Amino acid sequence: MTTELTFEAEGRAHRIAVSQLIVAGWTGRDMKAVQHHIDELAALGVPAPSTVPLHYRVAAGLLSTTDRLQVLENETSGEAEPLLIHDGQTLWLGLGSDHTDRGLETVSVAHAKQACGKPVATGLWRFDALADRLDTLELASFVREDADADWIPYQRGTLAEIRPLADLMAALPDGGLRPGMAMLCGTLAAIGGVRPARHFRMELTDPETGRHLSHSYAVEALPVVA
Repeated sequence: MTTELTFEAEGRAHRIAVSQLIVAGWTGRDMKAVQHHIDELAALGVPAPSTVPLHYRVAAGLLSTTDRLQVLENETSGEAEPLLIHDGQTLWLGLGSDHTDRGLETVSVAHAKQACGKPVATGLWRFDALADRLDTLELASFVREDADADWIPYQRGTLAEIRPLADLMAALPDGGLRPGMAMLCGTLAAIGGVRPARHFRMELTDPETGRHLSHSYAVEALPVVA
């Protein structure tokens, strides 16, 4: 299955077809912190990963630029992550949310990731232009319960806290990110712990140039019927 999305980059629109979507998990650069997180989740019933990092394959159709995400119940939450996407000629860096079903996560992390859409920002930056200073890029997210409430900081840090993106690509089963592939590259710890929210906003900032990518979306919880 292929999904097509329109992005903005270098002053023009780019229509990109994505046939494979990978969600990289357990990508923290500090292995002691990663193991601590694995142990915390294990205590909540979340199965430990078979290897670290781990590349989850999910449906390409989950990617979208929507500002309204529909999910089942109210046990889901977003995660701001760098996004890599290869259009066949250029490797781009963007921003996405690995929105995940936390209730289902205790059964299967892979199923929990497949259960939710993955909203992405419409802007892209050329990866090669940033490759020598990726660690300086700042990643942040914010949550709120009501549309007129203040945004509450939820995640904040730099890409230096995530394994080098080139390493994550090299560790893919076929040795790299091929044309038509996209990958969400892992996230930062949640301030105050992982929790659901009705509104999620994320930002990726380049402090050297002042440029930033951003996207926000509302979460609509659908009823579960039997």
